[in-house]
Amino acid sequence: MGLCAGAFMGGKRPAIIMQNTAIGVTVNTLVTLTQFYRMPLPMLISYRGELKEPVACQVEMAVHTKALLNQLNIPTYHFHKPGDEQELDAILKYTFMCNKPVAILTDATFWGGY
Repeated sequence: MGLCAGAFMGGKRPAIIMQNTAIGVTVNTLVTLTQFYRMPLPMLISYRGELKEPVACQVEMAVHTKALLNQLNIPTYHFHKPGDEQELDAILKYTFMCNKPVAILTDATFWGGY
């Protein structure tokens, strides 16, 4: 997120790709850097832990991911199926217009399974 902040301050349009388990360790940076300084940050998040998840420990963070993003007032979009990505352009325009982070959750059904 620090690299994305630096890129934004340098005139670039950064984005970050992560797994939803990373939300837990990035809360402080999301609040004190990107939100406080009003930096746009599209976050493409692999949403692990739903039905048929092969790794049991992924399920616990899935239970909390959407609630954490909601508590942080981060607009969240959930791509469930191919074709949902057609909303991506509008989401990117929104985040860079409003100077705020947005979360785009992509689950296993969107990617065609685990």
